[in-house]
Amino acid sequence: MKSLSLNQLYKACVLKDLPFKTTRQLEPLAEIVGQNRAQAAVRFALAMPHGGYNVYAVGRNGLGKRTMMLRYLEHHVDTENQSHDWCYVANFEEPRIPRVLQLPAGKGTELKQDMEKLMGRLMKMIPQTFDSDSFLERAEQLKNGYAKKQEDELEKVAAQAKRKKVSLNITTPGGYRLVAMNGEEPHTAESFQALTEAQRDKFENDINKLEKKLRQALRKLADWEQEYAESQQALNEETLESISGHQIDELIEKYGELPDVVSYFEEVRKDLSESLEIFLEDNEEQAAIAYASLDKKMPRRYLVNVLVHQKTDEVPVVVEDNPTYHNLFGYVESVTFKGSVFTDFSLIRPGSIHRANGGYLLMDAIKVLEQPFVWDGLKRALRSKSIQINSLERELTLSGTISLEPEAIPLDVKIVLFGDRETWMLLQEYDPEFAELFRVTADFENEMMRTDESQLLYAKFIASLVNEKKLLHCSNKAVARVIEHSSRMAEHQDRLSLHAADIANLLRESDYWARQAGAKLIQNSHVDQALESARYRSSRIRDQFYDSIRDGTTLVSTTGTCIGQVNALSVLSTGGFEFGLSNRITATCYYGDGGVMDIERDVKLGGNIHSKGVMILSSWLSSHFAVTDPMHLSASLTFEQNYGEVDGDSASLAELCALVSALSGLPVRQDLAITGSVNQFGEVQPIGGVNEKVEGYFSTCRLTGELTGTQGVIVPSTNVQNLMLEQEVVQAVRNGQFAVHSVSRAEEAITLLLGKPAGKADDKGRYPKQSVFGIIQQRLEKMREHERQEHARDDHKDPSIH
Repeated sequence: MKSLSLNQLYKACVLKDLPFKTTRQLEPLAEIVGQNRAQAAVRFALAMPHGGYNVYAVGRNGLGKRTMMLRYLEHHVDTENQSHDWCYVANFEEPRIPRVLQLPAGKGTELKQDMEKLMGRLMKMIPQTFDSDSFLERAEQLKNGYAKKQEDELEKVAAQAKRKKVSLNITTPGGYRLVAMNGEEPHTAESFQALTEAQRDKFENDINKLEKKLRQALRKLADWEQEYAESQQALNEETLESISGHQIDELIEKYGELPDVVSYFEEVRKDLSESLEIFLEDNEEQAAIAYASLDKKMPRRYLVNVLVHQKTDEVPVVVEDNPTYHNLFGYVESVTFKGSVFTDFSLIRPGSIHRANGGYLLMDAIKVLEQPFVWDGLKRALRSKSIQINSLERELTLSGTISLEPEAIPLDVKIVLFGDRETWMLLQEYDPEFAELFRVTADFENEMMRTDESQLLYAKFIASLVNEKKLLHCSNKAVARVIEHSSRMAEHQDRLSLHAADIANLLRESDYWARQAGAKLIQNSHVDQALESARYRSSRIRDQFYDSIRDGTTLVSTTGTCIGQVNALSVLSTGGFEFGLSNRITATCYYGDGGVMDIERDVKLGGNIHSKGVMILSSWLSSHFAVTDPMHLSASLTFEQNYGEVDGDSASLAELCALVSALSGLPVRQDLAITGSVNQFGEVQPIGGVNEKVEGYFSTCRLTGELTGTQGVIVPSTNVQNLMLEQEVVQAVRNGQFAVHSVSRAEEAITLLLGKPAGKADDKGRYPKQSVFGIIQQRLEKMREHERQEHARDDHKDPSIH
């Protein structure tokens, strides 16, 4: 059986397939490479005008989901969509429910500035005008006219009373008394009592009549007072209109195409006359609140709160990295003035969903789910297609203070959530509304096929990373080395890894080493240096294991032969760094019922998949050697010097070879290590981490002495396509110091390890005598014959058994 050739161990990137000298000659990609399926999903979701077509981007971190989405939106956003400014203004009729105004992009700030100009002018003009001689004169005339009519009417009643010897006295402001007179002085109780009854009755009668007349007069006074107030109000309005009317009319004309804004200006015009005292009194409270809330000093009820201001017509694309409830949905601030908490519509603050309204909002799914109330609030907003600003205190029903209930803003947004597959499956399973609101799944690939075309595309992807991160450009050899490393990351000769974050990190570190060396380009030597540096930083624990092999603490044989002992291979992972290790598997056999005792499972160190692998071995053994007669040899299997849990079935082929060696008594070559999984029919199945396993045994051979040239590793033939070995291993194979063999059936592995043909059964189920299986068959037959003789002897001794 021939070992694998050099080109099977490593698929190099041929420079003639890369028709450029450096990445400077390449056009950077606008798209993310290899994600056609995800792009089609995003294209479909963004083109759908109906609700519910939000996107959940599925894939592990580092695949470039966010970058792809931002690049795609940058180049493919539908610019026909008009973006808007959103403003909150006072609702003069219902102050607790501020009104919302929708304006074209850029108009919100303009409206705010126009209102500030208007109010600035009015704050100067109103006090001046209402303090001017002409206004005060007209107001005085109105007041005097009213006072004259009041005096005349009361004078009439007083004159009538005088004729009846009754005096009309003013007691309190607005209070009047009719008093009977005794000459020039009012009657006292004694003097009134001294009058005759007829005189007293006459006084009472006169006073009653006068009271009626007084009441009529007072009613007239009240009507005149109302008329005076209305006249004064009309004068104020007329004066105010002369100051502000033409300015408000100009604004109405300017914003004539926006009916909501026009109606707001009309309401301002009406409210100005009703709230005149705001301008006439020097209100230090307003100034203090303006200072506390970082606003200009002007009447707060006429402020325009520009919630969202879009500088251009471009559709907004917002990335929210910290989607807390307030950051997402906005909130209402408050200020403290003289120990009191104060708030109004001008203190409403926007969330990212407001800024993204009319466009796209990108968030991390796990961060959204981690924040209290955010997921429910997001679903509620998407279902109702509106944004309602509720404080979190009200959500929790903790706050008893008066709060605002701003008008809801219509919502038209596409949400893009980034997350892993586990989160996506949990949401699908446990949230029935999720599938309704996120109907499109953008499934990101981990790998792409490696062809001549895709290698050139990958080179352009590398060029785009170089430009984006402002790194040194790469030579074609450096690009070839990155492509080869990408294949190793994908663990396949004909695939390329799409883990953009890892490739970006490799380029950054290569750039660092190139700059350290004073180079103008990143060369393949700098890429190798970056990979070696990263490996060295992460390999402390691996080197501890290697030290134990070097000093003999871990028992490993890489030369000679031994019965029932096989070098198996395993992979250890220490936080993103994986390395291979050699493990000794031993098998012993003894007289028994044919069962295989798995020591790892019995001591609860074996995982479920490992236990399954050992059970498959038992059935394979039985199908070969106990079809018609019981097996009288039992066996036990274990991983030597293993003090942790074992899982996976990649050692089942090694365990099978150890069992066959123990059953046959034939020694196993210790200069070969083996990895692979086996099924009930003896077919060898592929395993993971094949590169690390081969390299792990190669390192073990070097640690235990010089390479002999006979040493090597046996791998499943289905794993040959996964080989992208380190250059030192490939060089050792080139020099004839090491070999890699591939097997597709258990019999091939047994032949390689035991140095004899495994053997093929004839029609009668007999194996050739000198084959491995033949030796086991003969041994078992001898045991069965011996057992039959023992039974016959027992029967002869004790006839009562019959």
